Amino acid sequence: MKPVTRRRVLIGLGSGAGLLVVGVPLALSAGRPAIVEYIEENGTGPQDAPRNPDLWFEVTPAGVTFFVPKIEMGQGIHTALAQIAAEELEVTPEQLTVRQADTARGYAGGTMFTFGSTSVKALYRPLREAAATLRELLREEAARQLGVPAARLTAAGGSFFVAGSRERIGYAQVVAGKQGEWVIPEAAPTLKARREFKRIGRAMPRTDFRDKVLGTATYGYDARLPGMLFGAVARPPRFGARLVSASAGAAGRQPGVVRVVIDLKAGFAGVAAQTRTQARAAVASLELRWEGGTTASSADLNAQIQAGSGSVLRRRGNVRSALSGGTVVQGEYRTPLAAHAHLEPLAALADVKAGGRIEVWASTQYPQMVIDDLRDVFGKDREVLVHPTQLGGGFGRKAGQHAALEAARLSAAVGKPVHVGWTREEDLQHAFYRPPTHHVLRGSVGTDGRLRGVEQFTAGGDIIWGQTGIPEFVRDALGFDPGGLLGQFMPYDFPAYRVVNRREALPVPTGYWRGLGVLPNTFALESFMDELAHAAGADPLAFRLRHLESGEDGRRLRGVLERAAQAAGWGTSLPAGRARGVACCLDLGTASALVAEVSVQGGRVQVHRVTVAADPGLVINPDGARLQVQGSVMMALSSALHEELTIQDGRVVESNFDRYRLLPMRDAPPVEVLLVESGDEPQGMGEPVMGPAAAAVANAVFTLTGERLRTLPLRPSQG
Repeated sequence: MKPVTRRRVLIGLGSGAGLLVVGVPLALSAGRPAIVEYIEENGTGPQDAPRNPDLWFEVTPAGVTFFVPKIEMGQGIHTALAQIAAEELEVTPEQLTVRQADTARGYAGGTMFTFGSTSVKALYRPLREAAATLRELLREEAARQLGVPAARLTAAGGSFFVAGSRERIGYAQVVAGKQGEWVIPEAAPTLKARREFKRIGRAMPRTDFRDKVLGTATYGYDARLPGMLFGAVARPPRFGARLVSASAGAAGRQPGVVRVVIDLKAGFAGVAAQTRTQARAAVASLELRWEGGTTASSADLNAQIQAGSGSVLRRRGNVRSALSGGTVVQGEYRTPLAAHAHLEPLAALADVKAGGRIEVWASTQYPQMVIDDLRDVFGKDREVLVHPTQLGGGFGRKAGQHAALEAARLSAAVGKPVHVGWTREEDLQHAFYRPPTHHVLRGSVGTDGRLRGVEQFTAGGDIIWGQTGIPEFVRDALGFDPGGLLGQFMPYDFPAYRVVNRREALPVPTGYWRGLGVLPNTFALESFMDELAHAAGADPLAFRLRHLESGEDGRRLRGVLERAAQAAGWGTSLPAGRARGVACCLDLGTASALVAEVSVQGGRVQVHRVTVAADPGLVINPDGARLQVQGSVMMALSSALHEELTIQDGRVVESNFDRYRLLPMRDAPPVEVLLVESGDEPQGMGEPVMGPAAAAVANAVFTLTGERLRTLPLRPSQG
């Protein structure tokens, strides 16, 4: 088990709740709902960010370089953050060079952590303040050099213009002429009003477009150093198995093998060789003996994940009384283990100098975790420099980077840089996964067609706790995993509500997956909301609108529901054999609603059209936001219709994409995205729309066939 550090606690709960959980593990029946509220409001990841401009920017004669702490993994985050920086700094996109920051830059670990759709939301204000601070520092110095009042200078296009004259001075000239130290003021500068924006809210070409088109973008698998070797590592035959004996056998005599590295105490056996193929072939020749491990199957996991008793996360009103009358409805829902299926498997290059610095190039979402893992092995005071590469997808799987530690162990043994790149089989069979879930809901509808109350029981494996080393007694005392809270609660107004949660530590590793709990939770809740609407004899859209809360959240959900329904033609006729379903959710500050149009043929669901309305507050880049929504929909549909990981005898059955099915391109429907803005601050965009897709499809199938599908992937018996 990894040691419990303050940083690892903060990954799970943010500073306030994290300290509360570690410091007061028994704070519970009364305190648990308050902790839940805190996490709902503040998110599940650290969000500290510096405001001093010298971390963010460098001004040179060539222009301004912007060092981005967040990791680019296809979500377009470098582009969105560059727009925010350019807005306050008053430079054109062409004048701003975007660079990925490494860990030597000085950003705190939480600032570089790229997870949970928090990047734009967390950095929006501090980045604007840093850029505006730099702009005003340059303005004061430009005024001194020009001998005019600062108020006479207008910033535009990387220069200052003197009012009433043709005189101007560029930012680079200002820096070149500076004498003495720059003094950063304590007070934050005045930021631009929204009506003054020139960059924010408009489409902008992606900053990484050219490199990706030309093939010059560097991913973890692309990292190279002169004289480097390639490594491969032995994997256990089942989850939890221990390496009890190992020898090189014939591996040491294989062509190209430089070193066989065995560390029984660490459970490590690997090979460094001249080529990757040679390293993998040699690992297959190692003489290894493994003992123990789980023999669990998928059926065993489902039997362990049973909603019922647990910790009360939310309560209002008298649920027992509410369910004693009216029409009572019950629904039971399940979601399976699922893989991340990112295009690029884990990969890292490590260069370990004897007694000196460890330097790593890795496709990681959380460089600080790589540093922590390396220091756990090589010494707490060891200097570690991590260069985050671009990621070929992450979805939570690359929050840490096992390949980095494996490459470092081999590099330390051979005294040369070593690159370790996992195979697709390794990535599917030796990872951590989205945990299975079970939901049981009971609700009552009165004769007036209104909800009387809902009792909700949920159960699932660990998400954040599964990867952060939090002691079991703390997990049990708290009674829930923070990642499981996303999408956990019904966003509707009714008199009585009780939510009981049960978390399970499974014998199969589970952890972060795109959206954390929002897809499985929303699938259950929005499917059940449809069941309640049917019991009330009401249109599913009208039933939702009738029960929305009267506050800001309800207003925003109403806006996206009505917008999506109108664009999708809700209530209008469809061709024979098709039907529509609707679902919505509020997650990470973003309200979203989705209408799916489906048919069922030969026991197979076909999605023909998807219409999404999303309200993320302020939209930074409309093109980027639409692409994020479309990507979320496709990944959610893949999970809803196909994805299921099978465990047999303690190991994953599916070894590649021939058996782990994904949504094929031929079945990808057109996705219409409608962006609704309702605030001056951006909210999460990369994950919230994962929530409604599966439920909307299942609800459409029910409307079409009368069959209520309550288990993912959706497999109708009719049609």
